[in-house]
Amino acid sequence: MILKKPYYLSEIIKETPDVSIFRFKSQDGSTMNFDPGMFIMLYYKANTPEEIGRAYSIASPPGSDVIELFIGMAHGKLTSKLETAKVGDIYHIAGPYGQFRFDPNKNKKVLFLAGGTGLAPFMSMLRYIRDKKLDVNPSLIYSVRYPNEIIRKAELEEMTKSIGMNLVVTVTRPQPGDGWEGEKGHINEDMIKRRVPDFAERDPYICGPQAFTAAMKQALQNLGIPASKIKAEIWG
Repeated sequence: MILKKPYYLSEIIKETPDVSIFRFKSQDGSTMNFDPGMFIMLYYKANTPEEIGRAYSIASPPGSDVIELFIGMAHGKLTSKLETAKVGDIYHIAGPYGQFRFDPNKNKKVLFLAGGTGLAPFMSMLRYIRDKKLDVNPSLIYSVRYPNEIIRKAELEEMTKSIGMNLVVTVTRPQPGDGWEGEKGHINEDMIKRRVPDFAERDPYICGPQAFTAAMKQALQNLGIPASKIKAEIWG
């Protein structure tokens, strides 16, 4: 039997045209104990016997009193409910789950490869590094379709200073006049070599859609990284 606890929706932020940030707090005021990188199951119960549930990576750091989720509003069974959600609405959460974990005692130099809402578990890890002032050296290559799809842009830029993160954002569908002057195109071996020259010394983590995850695994293996060293998660 899965233990689900009631959580209320404490805040909704329309972060990008297609992604909203949802923050949940437990009804009883308790704090979930989890490692950065883990995920939860979010459930919605309608006025029918059907219960809708979906897995989401946690973006908030351990110890936070909120469970923060980055949700692409894809008009699915659960997201269609979230599209009309209001602060105060009750949902149920089960978890945490998952082996996509970050161990700051072992992983001193890390390479995070994120696609879209796949940024979520890395935000948990990065916020944990920042909040605990950990001796960890992170590099993040983050792929989005358009410049206006960068999630938590200001916070990521702040982390280049606060924790010395090497941040690379690449836009795969640049448009004339969008003002984007950074990297363009999909993440590939050349981009990784150019922007993270010491990639071979880093523990690699991948999170994003299935095609993205498969391509990143292949790119890292083409660069000589053994498959056994690569950690990957297939949702955001």
